[in-house]
Amino acid sequence: MTEHDLIAAWRASRWHIIAAQLAPTFLLALTVWFLMLGLGQAALATKLAAAGILLASGVLGAVAQISAADEGLAVVEDLRALPPVTALGRRVAASAFWMQVVKFVAPTIFVLIYLVLLVAIFLG
Repeated sequence: MTEHDLIAAWRASRWHIIAAQLAPTFLLALTVWFLMLGLGQAALATKLAAAGILLASGVLGAVAQISAADEGLAVVEDLRALPPVTALGRRVAASAFWMQVVKFVAPTIFVLIYLVLLVAIFLG
């Protein structure tokens, strides 16, 4: 692949990372809103459904995000193997650290927020 092709692949991976965060982030925020409206006092089945929806969305979002980050890391490896041609190519090749953040830190933050929301839903 050429540098141009690799940068296009990296851009696609970056877009997939962004898209993978939209639904889980929206649902986490919506759950906080529902807690303010009384979700904590709802029937157990409603609480379980809310927790399940959050979990399913989070897992699917994390899988998509981790996969896209892996693809981004592969692009970085391939770009590093090419002779540097453009400043953009060099900067994309230098983005490995941030892809690792996307791959590990962002899903960890989701899990922590999910656990806090579970406590709020079931014990709050």
